[in-house]
Amino acid sequence: MKTFKETRDFKSILGQDQIKKQLRSALIMDRNIMLVGPPGIGKTTLAKNVAELLPEIEANDCEFNCDPKNPLCPSCKAEKKKTKIIKGIQRFVRIQGSPDLTVEDLIGDIDPIKAIKFGPLSLEAFTPGKIFKANRGVLFFDEINRCPEKLQNALLQVLEEKRVTIGSYDFEFPADFIFIGTMNPEDFAGTEKLSEVFLDRFDLIYMRYPETLDIEKEIVDKKSNKLNEVEFPEKLLDKTIMFIRLLRQSSELERFPSVRASIGLYERALSNAYISGRKKVIEEDIFEAVISVISHRIRLKPSVKYVKTAEEFLKEKFKDFENKEGNSESGDLP
Repeated sequence: MKTFKETRDFKSILGQDQIKKQLRSALIMDRNIMLVGPPGIGKTTLAKNVAELLPEIEANDCEFNCDPKNPLCPSCKAEKKKTKIIKGIQRFVRIQGSPDLTVEDLIGDIDPIKAIKFGPLSLEAFTPGKIFKANRGVLFFDEINRCPEKLQNALLQVLEEKRVTIGSYDFEFPADFIFIGTMNPEDFAGTEKLSEVFLDRFDLIYMRYPETLDIEKEIVDKKSNKLNEVEFPEKLLDKTIMFIRLLRQSSELERFPSVRASIGLYERALSNAYISGRKKVIEEDIFEAVISVISHRIRLKPSVKYVKTAEEFLKEKFKDFENKEGNSESGDLP
């Protein structure tokens, strides 16, 4: 874990210094990590950054990334394999949480063809799942709270003992990887409640939206597609991102727009200006994109949604925001 002790910054994520400190602290002690927060705040990017910081390793050319000096899979034990050098990011294995994900997807299953050749209970007939493909790397389980309880139970031994017992076999495989999971807030559609026993295996790190306008503007600049033919005036870009940030402070919302909304408004405003034959973005270009980009990314509080739709709410807020900016003597944003 020396790699993470010496790394001062996870450079793929701007800001979030306290989050980075917590992550480094957990990694040094080989803890299981759960990144918690709404979509679009960089959880996946941060997990990939962890893999990028891992040193290159020498591994056998097999599905388990076996250490040539201490092979664990039946194939490597039976014969000497060619070796290869693998970068950290190549050992980043992603599992996308969903209700139809099975235990076999994670751990593995019997290959019928191999079972005929080697016997149904032979280790050679076993085809490893993603858990083993992440050996000596990072296992990233995205939106883990969209999976059924059966999946949670299948991971308990892995998380506690760093080993996996294969169903019909009297044999345990080591599971040597960094486990990073993510979960969305429980009120999101399609989420399952995680059991106390499961969560007890994790350190939870809560991620937030970018701390400042400047940080979010830099994220938008780095992550967005550009149109070289169209200029986005800086003051107007400040206004665009400030509008998103003010929505996150609204007492009328219970779900707020993510950084993806800022990126979406930026890109759509550029394309609207381009379609209209302009070389500069104007406010109308932004307004035309607001409903399409943001309406499905917010949720009104019950007391609000009975009197107005999300579309009406956004039009009203944008017009109010325009008027406040227009009435400012200095032209600065409110």
